[in-house]
Amino acid sequence: MSEKNKNIASAKAKSLKTSIAKVNLVLKMIRGKKAEKALNILSFSKRRISNEITKILKSAIANAENNHQLDIDKLFVKEATVGKSMVLKRFRPRARGRSGKILKPFSKVKILVQEKEKEKANIKEKNKSLEEKNNGTKN
Repeated sequence: MSEKNKNIASAKAKSLKTSIAKVNLVLKMIRGKKAEKALNILSFSKRRISNEITKILKSAIANAENNHQLDIDKLFVKEATVGKSMVLKRFRPRARGRSGKILKPFSKVKILVQEKEKEKANIKEKNKSLEEKNNGTKN
C-alpha cells in the first residue's frame, strides 16, 4: 500500500435496487462529513436507500478500524460515488398490440473514509512548498 492510501478504507456494494439519481441524492448529504455525523444524517433520512448506504458506511468504518488500525473519531467520508450496474428489462402490453419497455435499474456504491490529519501541519507544508516553488519571486 502506498504512503498516500495508508489512512484510507473503503467499502462497496454492487447491486442496490434503485436508480443512480436516487442514490446520489442521499450520497450528496454525506460527502465530506465526519463519519459519525454522516451516520446520524442517514439514520434520520426518510429515503429507503439510506438504510443500505448506512450499512456500507458502517462497513467502511469497520474496515478502517480492523484492517487499517485507524481512529474512528477522526474518520470522515472522503469519497462517496455511485455507478451504473445491471438493468432488468421488462415489457408491458400497451394499446394496439404494442409493448412498453420498463427498465428496472440497479446501482453500485463505493464509499471511502479517511482519517483526518492535523490541518495546521498540512497548511505549513503547503506554504513551504509554495515558497520553494516560487524561489522568492512574486509571480
